[in-house]
Amino acid sequence: MSQNERQKPFNDAMEHLNKIEGYPVSRGGKLPLPIKIIGYFLLAGILFIIAGMLFNLFN
Repeated sequence: MSQNERQKPFNDAMEHLNKIEGYPVSRGGKLPLPIKIIGYFLLAGILFIIAGMLFNLFN
């Protein structure tokens, strides 16, 4: 399905919702930058903890 077909309303009610009421358009799951940065720090911290546990286990 092309982008143009996805944006065409399939009936008058959806067209009204889009034009008059301002139905929000999805941005494709993008997160705000501060939340991304927090997620990267949490992921890196968890990976460092796991790496430290593995290093301690084999040492």
